[in-house]
Amino acid sequence: MWLYTKNTFFLFDLPFIGTSIFIGIMLSEFLSKRSKFWGRITTQFLIGTYMVLFIGLRMKVNMQIEMFFFLIFSWTFGGAIVHYLPAKVVGPILFNRGWCGWGCWTASILDLFPWKKKLPGRIRNLGIGRYIHLALIITLTAILWFAYGYKPRQGRPDVVLWFCIGNMLYYISGIVLAIMLKDNRAFCKYLCPIPPIQKILGRFSLFKITVNKTTCIHCGACDISCPMDLKIQEYIAEENGKINSTECILCSVCQQVCPKKAIALKVCPTVCTKERLYYRA
Repeated sequence: MWLYTKNTFFLFDLPFIGTSIFIGIMLSEFLSKRSKFWGRITTQFLIGTYMVLFIGLRMKVNMQIEMFFFLIFSWTFGGAIVHYLPAKVVGPILFNRGWCGWGCWTASILDLFPWKKKLPGRIRNLGIGRYIHLALIITLTAILWFAYGYKPRQGRPDVVLWFCIGNMLYYISGIVLAIMLKDNRAFCKYLCPIPPIQKILGRFSLFKITVNKTTCIHCGACDISCPMDLKIQEYIAEENGKINSTECILCSVCQQVCPKKAIALKVCPTVCTKERLYYRA
């Protein structure tokens, strides 16, 4: 992209994100077991502040999903396309929903809330809210573009305003859901419009969390700690330890709490055919 555009931003953008992930992984590796959580949080805050403060407010580039669809309608290549293709559209075929675990600037705040351990589970059928939200976004942007001729361009005040209001609504709704349901990741499970896109190719993800069946003592610590309510013990019993789930965000929490170090991230080219999740009664 730098060779094509001569824009030095492309020499900085992905290297910064990659370095942020490297720092988080190294911290997770070398911090004490009780503090490993802060490795991933560090990465989230590095990427989050970069995307929101530097790209969003200083460069006046909207990276929200609405701008992604505006660019698609215009057949234009821009910042939101650069972000969404590797992180949320094509990237999941490699690392599933790893962006949600390590790069999401909304979740970087929500993960600081006190409800880190799984409560009774998800609320059944409430996850359809994510698909409704995505459908509303596509409909709204299509109406504005095709019916009213609204064509936002990066750097204009209206684009920055859209970015600020959109982020504010996401943060407010995420915080309200977390408090009401006592679940840090309630926004991810019930309202975020990104997972429906990620899950398309995420089911073929190359990198997956796997559990060594020989080493595992079936203590259930991974099930209790999983912020996305995965039935990890079922994956061990019925899918040979491969966590074939489009709800896995590669957060490595299960790996950190495992007393036998039986959990690892590996290349595992299998396909998700069934989600195994805990639900509330």
